[in-house]
Amino acid sequence: MARHAAGALLALLLLAGCATGAPSGSAGSAGPLTVVAAASLTEPFTRIAEDFEADRPRSAVELSFAGSADIVAQLGQGAPADVVATADEPTMDQLVAEELLAADPEIFARNTLTIVTAPGNPHGISGLSDLAREELALVVCAPQVPCGAATRTVLDAAGASVSPVSEETAVTGVLTAVRTGQADAGLVYVTDALSAAGEVEAVAFPESTEAVNRYPIAVTAGSAGSEAARAFVEHVTSPAGSAVLTAAGFGAP
Repeated sequence: MARHAAGALLALLLLAGCATGAPSGSAGSAGPLTVVAAASLTEPFTRIAEDFEADRPRSAVELSFAGSADIVAQLGQGAPADVVATADEPTMDQLVAEELLAADPEIFARNTLTIVTAPGNPHGISGLSDLAREELALVVCAPQVPCGAATRTVLDAAGASVSPVSEETAVTGVLTAVRTGQADAGLVYVTDALSAAGEVEAVAFPESTEAVNRYPIAVTAGSAGSEAARAFVEHVTSPAGSAVLTAAGFGAP
């Protein structure tokens, strides 16, 4: 069964890589195929990994999810991984520049932002301009992560100036704050709002088209199980993988 953990696993992977001096393995080695991916991919990649394992009984997949900026930083420091998927192209471009990939990245999905509030939208939020209201506790992604860059783009497009109470390093942190009542509103990906249907209410806004995130995936240069890693990338970009992503709310590449 595919196993997954939050971003903290990246730190453990980094320590393991430093201790052994070798990357993780997969087919033909004792270790599992290690896939590190943006937090917004948690639900579909868990399903995709399970399907991949079912098709390849000898393959085991270890999943780790975190903010894309954290992923890039950890891989740059030597954390072992076979496959990496980020929530936008600029973060993946950093790995290209550092020559940490075995092949050119492939775009496999798209995503846009939406506003989330408590069920019933108790504050009557109808658009981005409402997020500037002083009485609202707003949570957004930090500027250095993909969802934060997208947030800045849509707010600028709407001419909205906001004062968030917190800036999170992963979109899941924003969603959790709204789900648990720590925040009145947040900006998350459409897919995250869909995954929390019934726990949050989504409020669409027209400026979302100004920031369309394209998700790239690639095999890392240090993959010890490159054949299985390439097969996983092919599975993600296949019709079967695309169907899982579409069901989770992602757009086609």
